[in-house]
Amino acid sequence: MNRPEIDYNFAAAALRRADLNPERIAVVFEEEEITYADFASRVRRQASLFREAGVCVGDRVGYLGFNHPALLETLFATQALGAIFVPLNFRLTAEELTFIINDAGLHSLVVDDALRPVVEPALENLCCRNYFSSESEAEGWRHLTSERAAAEPITDTVGVDQHETGLIMYTSGTTGLPKGAMLTHGNFVWNNINASMAFGASRDNIVLTAAPLFHIGGLNVLTLHSFHLGSKLILLRNFDPGAVLENFERYQVTHMFGAPAMYLFMSQMPQFADTDLSSLDVLVCGAAPVPESLIETYGARDVSFCQGYGLTETAPFSAMLTPEHAVSKLGSAGQVPLYSDTRIVDAENKPLPAGEKGEICLRGPNIMKGYWNRPQATAAAIDTEGWFHSGDIGYLDDEGFLYICDRLKDMVISGGENVYPAEVEGVLYKHEAIAEVAVIGMPDEKWGEAVTAVVALHEGASLTLDELRDFADPFLARYKLPLRMELVDALPRNPAGKVLKFVLKEQVAG
Repeated sequence: MNRPEIDYNFAAAALRRADLNPERIAVVFEEEEITYADFASRVRRQASLFREAGVCVGDRVGYLGFNHPALLETLFATQALGAIFVPLNFRLTAEELTFIINDAGLHSLVVDDALRPVVEPALENLCCRNYFSSESEAEGWRHLTSERAAAEPITDTVGVDQHETGLIMYTSGTTGLPKGAMLTHGNFVWNNINASMAFGASRDNIVLTAAPLFHIGGLNVLTLHSFHLGSKLILLRNFDPGAVLENFERYQVTHMFGAPAMYLFMSQMPQFADTDLSSLDVLVCGAAPVPESLIETYGARDVSFCQGYGLTETAPFSAMLTPEHAVSKLGSAGQVPLYSDTRIVDAENKPLPAGEKGEICLRGPNIMKGYWNRPQATAAAIDTEGWFHSGDIGYLDDEGFLYICDRLKDMVISGGENVYPAEVEGVLYKHEAIAEVAVIGMPDEKWGEAVTAVVALHEGASLTLDELRDFADPFLARYKLPLRMELVDALPRNPAGKVLKFVLKEQVAG
């Protein structure tokens, strides 16, 4: 018997939701309420505009800008054509963006007003065929809003299977060069199914997104899940703790995703005690464990956390600690989702029993297809059995709860942002006063971890933290700049010459 194939195109699902619930509110952004019918019309017209601009199946379309409905409309319009969406980190410098744009081979680029000055000096070095300004007219740029309004809407989307790439999200690598994780349409669907099983699925959910949409957490923990459900999304241009609290009360928000630092800043606002939080069902938290003090602060207001562990490459859910275990399993990253697998392996890739520490490996329909144009990196990350090697060290307890102990890749998480030491070190080594440098993460009350540069200077040289930050500022996003600097005579190394970062951490902490 011939059975019909499921069309996994995520844009088709979002447009289908508009057919089913046209009158419901899809997005609220800066006082504007956009119904699902209006949102779908914008997407269909923008897809038509892109098609007329030459965007074909498999082409890449990028978006550089703060949170805005235009980002989501660009994502769905791109995917409707069978093309691939590439969200760009608005915190990056022109140099960093140039590498990613050309590595992805972007066909077209959409940029919002605030970010045009960042990218305009680099235009002559970019590979793009089309440049769209998303909000207002600008010389030399095509005006997305007016051209979209004049376009005839598409009627059909391009059918795809679950293994077709729908999005490339760049994540920094240990070599210092970012890698593009190819996330498939199936990754989105199955991640959302896992999410629904973990913290509920209802069209009556009211989701607030303030985390940046270029991050997998901001985009695919709750935001795209909202379009799957047909629920309401309250979208903030950026994170402001006071504005979040105001919107909680104004729109009776039920769900939000954020990093621990975001929830901490919210709890420190004077109006926190008087804000009505009774509508909140659960706050989803990622990027780092939620401190017990923060759990208690929100718990006193009858608000629970659902903590999660994941990576860009896992789209992102790989473990979830639901509210009923938040205290009894404090420090755990949670349990494996229903449609995913986790195991701990030793250096020979052999599974380890409960309680033994090893590398965390993940498998399931949420795992990326691979790294864009990086077959060797893909082969190194995903083994022949389909297990993705996270580079994180952890263990499973006898009840299957995952605990994370360390990072093989020495990644620093500062304010929810991933900072890879090799990238920062590569820039700092260019300073003429520096003989040796190692970047580590040190505990920080405000940011979780502080990017810390441990520096050995050339004889007779001097250097201050401010001078170091000023030097690195043109080359690195602000969140990657060192918050601390420690001067040492020499870096500790093993007999093979590798820097012993755990020794450095002990020295700095002492």
